[in-house]
Amino acid sequence: MPIQKAVIEVETGAKIPCLFNPDELAVKRENTWSGKALPGKGVPVLDYKGAKSGTLDMNLTFDTTHEGKAVTDYTNKLLQLMEIDTNLPGYDGESGNGRPAWVQFHWGDFHSFKAVVTKLELTFTYFSSEGLPLRAKAKLSLQQFEPDDNWARQNPTSGTPHPHRTHVVQPGETLDRIAAKHYGTSTPWRDIAHANGIEDPFNLRPGTTLAIPQRLEATGGS
Repeated sequence: MPIQKAVIEVETGAKIPCLFNPDELAVKRENTWSGKALPGKGVPVLDYKGAKSGTLDMNLTFDTTHEGKAVTDYTNKLLQLMEIDTNLPGYDGESGNGRPAWVQFHWGDFHSFKAVVTKLELTFTYFSSEGLPLRAKAKLSLQQFEPDDNWARQNPTSGTPHPHRTHVVQPGETLDRIAAKHYGTSTPWRDIAHANGIEDPFNLRPGTTLAIPQRLEATGGS
């Protein structure tokens, strides 16, 4: 079996391939609880105050030694993720207010929540005799951009009997056609939309990776 490469998918539809898969991924989730201590009382009962955004940290290696080009062809794409994208919805040209794009990290059956890059550390570790950077290590910290209940149910290491497959949207494809391709019927297209948080099924961006719930095959799409 060929090694499946990890990729960072950008909100704009662009993809940044990971030349070498990370050795580990560090996912962090936090909930806030509080309780008021009272004089003469024991341990207080805690009240749930809400959840914090999830985080994902990883170390990536980029090496273009055998490609004959600078590794900055890749690392510059990572740096661009920290910059305001004037093409995104909500950008105000008069005030200059905007935001960087969100990203998703995909590796096999692992698909992260939509996240923004909060921290990036680049270390260039190898250069050609002419000073061309050929190898770099990137420490990447991502923070969850919006609620994602579907991701909370995802656990790539749990051995769940109903894992998700993926489908990369091609130009001109619609949800009903994608459903028919995977299930033999277009009826479950709403389940695919729900699993991926799609609000407008007629606005599919080519290149987007969709999760395809396999459990629908076992239940006949019901």
